[in-house]
Amino acid sequence: MENIIQILLDETNLWLPRVGGFVAIIIVSIALSKLIKGAITKGCERLTLDTHLSSLLARTSSITLIIFGFITALGTLGINVSALVAGLGLTGFALGFALKDTISNLLSGILILLYQPFKIGNTITVSGYAGEVVSIDLRYTELDGEGNRILIPNSKLFTDPITVLHLGGNNNPATKGKNS
Repeated sequence: MENIIQILLDETNLWLPRVGGFVAIIIVSIALSKLIKGAITKGCERLTLDTHLSSLLARTSSITLIIFGFITALGTLGINVSALVAGLGLTGFALGFALKDTISNLLSGILILLYQPFKIGNTITVSGYAGEVVSIDLRYTELDGEGNRILIPNSKLFTDPITVLHLGGNNNPATKGKNS
């Protein structure tokens, strides 16, 4: 009986610091992710970036920091994380390949929101479609063309020539060819 108690005490002395380190790393990574998310949101507000873009940047950085903290915490417990990291890399590659069109639209949407080749209220033509820009989202841009709702994927807007026919609110239409 005394031998079992001694083994339990030895195991407790071995695992208690590891579990404490695990919990501490998780708490610190969650706190840092919230701090970074707030800093990015405030920075994007100061730079007057689009809300979709600032939300995406803040969420992505927050999730990335939490995942990094979780993997680090698992390593603190003594778990070999090299296989996990390699698996995440292969999974990321497979998902990137499978979702290449969606990712292309997302990245194009981010670049359109950053460079702003046109704005909401402008009348544009692209790939034979013409209309007033109603909204710019991360996935597609919505045009109102003669009462029709036209959704154009952002990757098309980023690669095809865009003509801005009317700069919203201007009486003199200005035509500007734009290769994004």
